[in-house]
Amino acid sequence: MTKLDKLIAELCPDGVPFVKLGEITKITRGVRVIKSQLSESGEYPVYQNSMTPLGFFDDSNYKANTVFVISAGAAGEIGYSTVDFWAADDCFCFTCPEHLQSRFLYYALLCQQKYLFSQVRRASVPRLARTVVEQLKIPLPPLPIQYEIVRILDNFTEQTAELTAELTARKMQYEYYRKQLLTFDDNIPTLELGKICTIGAGGTPQRGNPDYWENGTIKWLGSTVCKNQKSIDEVTDYITEFGLKSSSAKILKQGTTLIAMVGATIGKVAFLNYEATTNQNVASLYPLDEKKLNNSYLFYVCQMLYPQFLALSSGKLAIANLSFIRNLQIPLPPLEEQERIVSIPDRFDTLTTDITNGLPAEIAARQKQYEYYRDKLLTFKELST
Repeated sequence: MTKLDKLIAELCPDGVPFVKLGEITKITRGVRVIKSQLSESGEYPVYQNSMTPLGFFDDSNYKANTVFVISAGAAGEIGYSTVDFWAADDCFCFTCPEHLQSRFLYYALLCQQKYLFSQVRRASVPRLARTVVEQLKIPLPPLPIQYEIVRILDNFTEQTAELTAELTARKMQYEYYRKQLLTFDDNIPTLELGKICTIGAGGTPQRGNPDYWENGTIKWLGSTVCKNQKSIDEVTDYITEFGLKSSSAKILKQGTTLIAMVGATIGKVAFLNYEATTNQNVASLYPLDEKKLNNSYLFYVCQMLYPQFLALSSGKLAIANLSFIRNLQIPLPPLEEQERIVSIPDRFDTLTTDITNGLPAEIAARQKQYEYYRDKLLTFKELST
């Protein structure tokens, strides 16, 4: 920051000009390509209406280090390509003059992304008008200041990218070891869940009755909390004592395994670290005898049942019931072996999913730090004319 402060004091002590994008950059629209012309891999990514490439093309129409804004679909999203690419007709691309560094423009636009989102017309296909982009103002400090700001912010983004890559690698490692640990010889017995667990489902009080919900203090969870991670990072709603008594929902003990029985999350599991209740779309499983079945082992082994839930889907809404779950079988090694198995994925789970102590928490902190400094670094006094 000291170097940047010195540059500002030396080169623009009275402020910097703010300029409209349409007056300083050349804004061009990409050219549509037919999806049948694209491949799943190749040299030139194609950007159409999102930050995820539509595919790959055998030609490019923009050079590397070009900034672009999505104008339809994911309208308002801001991109920067480090490689030559093809921009389709839902992209506005910027050609910068010599006194505007393209990476600086990218960061300057990110500071105004909320404004761009607010200007998107919400129709059947969200759209951002060209005039909104052309009229957008950005600060234009001297090039040495632009380069120093880019250097600082690139350092933040590189740190976040390294942490994200580490998280991805650890998740792959976790999946590998979990499958290895939960693969047993034929001499390990398999038992139906219904014979070794208490299994039930929750309930939903009447939505229209405020007595069931207003000022509720009891955590009430829906199937969306089932994300195959031990730490539940959201609560669907809170119900009252009266609401609990007026439905089939029951308070579930800490250490209960939850399984989603319907929709997009069917077959995914969660683990209760606190007492709560659920709606009717969630099955709850608790060992009948904790001296024979470890709670955490039950959680991890239930993740291995996911393919059997997927088999229920046949182009319609996938739905499981309690009878289906009761008949599912899991391997049951001795308790000592279960406890040994659990200790390994527990460490991985904390590292890869814990939003307080794991890598996700570190990534979130880095992102927050980056956004703070990005906005601070790109806040200039406007030069009076």
